[in-house]
Amino acid sequence: MKDGVNGVALGVFVFFFLAVTVLGFLASRWRKAENEHSLDEWGLGGRSFGTWITWFLLGGDLYTAYTFVAVPAAIYAAGASGFFAVPYTILVYPLIFTFLPRLWSVSHRHGYVTTSDFVRGRFGSKGLSLAVAVTGILATMPYIALQLVGIQAVLDVMGVGGGEDTNWFVKDLPLLIAFGVLAAYTYSSGLRAPAMIAFVKDTLIYIVIAVAIIYIPIKLGGFDEIFAKAGEKYTAAGAGGLVPAPAGQWTYATLALGSALALFMYPHSITATLSSKSREVIRRNTTILPLYSLMLGLLALLGFMAIASGVKVTNGQLAIPQLFEDMFPDWFAGVAFAAIGIGALVPAAIMSIAAANLFTRNIYKDFIKPDATPEQETKVSKLVSLLVKVGALVFVLTMDKTVAINFQLLGGIWILQTFPALVGGLFTRWFHRWALLAGWAVGMVYGTLAAYGVASPTQKHFGGSAKEIPGIGEIGYIGLTAFVLNVVVTVVLTFVLKAVKAPDGIDETTAADYTADAGDPGVEVELPPATAGTSH
Repeated sequence: MKDGVNGVALGVFVFFFLAVTVLGFLASRWRKAENEHSLDEWGLGGRSFGTWITWFLLGGDLYTAYTFVAVPAAIYAAGASGFFAVPYTILVYPLIFTFLPRLWSVSHRHGYVTTSDFVRGRFGSKGLSLAVAVTGILATMPYIALQLVGIQAVLDVMGVGGGEDTNWFVKDLPLLIAFGVLAAYTYSSGLRAPAMIAFVKDTLIYIVIAVAIIYIPIKLGGFDEIFAKAGEKYTAAGAGGLVPAPAGQWTYATLALGSALALFMYPHSITATLSSKSREVIRRNTTILPLYSLMLGLLALLGFMAIASGVKVTNGQLAIPQLFEDMFPDWFAGVAFAAIGIGALVPAAIMSIAAANLFTRNIYKDFIKPDATPEQETKVSKLVSLLVKVGALVFVLTMDKTVAINFQLLGGIWILQTFPALVGGLFTRWFHRWALLAGWAVGMVYGTLAAYGVASPTQKHFGGSAKEIPGIGEIGYIGLTAFVLNVVVTVVLTFVLKAVKAPDGIDETTAADYTADAGDPGVEVELPPATAGTSH
């Protein structure tokens, strides 16, 4: 690690950061809305984005600064088991091709802004809607925190903020400034800000990966040398190495499958989806988004390169920023750091907007102020988006980074428990609302207690997301086990509740709603904000 501040890299980083800040504020004038005081405009960009904007927005949303830092860091620390992110992003796109277009159609037909809006309308249950909303908010908070961890890793490697003995305010001032800027332009421009910045973020990331995958191997003697040195390290450490160890294969497979099922349950994924202007845009995106998986595979190789280059860090999250500083000229290291930093701003903005929309529509409007006007909804959502970011910032500044990572893993376990209500509801009305709520509760309780019992070298509790699968004896992803329990409870209770003729909610949707496209009768109609998406 170089001593002091890397002035050239910092200068380049600041240049790009200022550029995207200007773009963030200018975004409020981009595709300017006739009525800015509605969640459709502030929180969904007017539902007007085409194929390429949606592609960049979803890519910026799903492939975050944490992805850039953590995936190769996992390879650096644990070998091939860290590659699970690549197969799970391959699995996810055929999956979402089956249900995202249906969600887009019914949401546009009824003016739904969140997944909880849909659940409430489909099952006539505010209680189930509230459960989905609370789960979404809880799962999103640590995810936002990890974006700030990504920025902090870059700042640490550039030498910004001083050493461990520096006053806490001075040390964290750069992160506070970055947070303040993010909060300001998100409040001002809503979803249009990350949509515009995503172009810059993804372009920088593709450039950095393309250069890294060619330039760094040349400096290190080629891929043969890189894999040989990585293999030696894993062998010496007793790790799985270049091939997952047999004992870890159940963990690898269940984590990949569970993560694929969970990814588009996150509120920010759905927010980016609903911002598109047509059902066809979603279908096209599910076919071209796998290009990002190709990028992710190349990105993962950086973990092997960090080993071959001799990078030594106590915090694995610093491995890739340190690799860039060691291998690249200072000016290009600045470009790489900017790609990571901006890669944090885009998803953090979308995540805070998504969490705010859930609170506004499914807590504030449903339970606190049912007669809220569109202007009041938008104002509340803006304020909550600020509070969510403040919470994430406090989380990062007051807790160990390992804790933030493990709580994000816990968030993945939680968000997967909304799958039966959301995806199941898109295809069938057979499930009973009370059964879905009970299944969700069982999955949440089991998943949380199981994760609580997992220890790590640094934590007594919540030290990981894998544990022995009951009845099988193999170590597997807790989230997937909880999901199976969730589904079993839901199915069994649905049979019971239907047998005793328990009252079911009223479904406000029709079969035609799930295949409607822009321009079809009813899709373009403006529903009164006070009634749009409410259950009867």
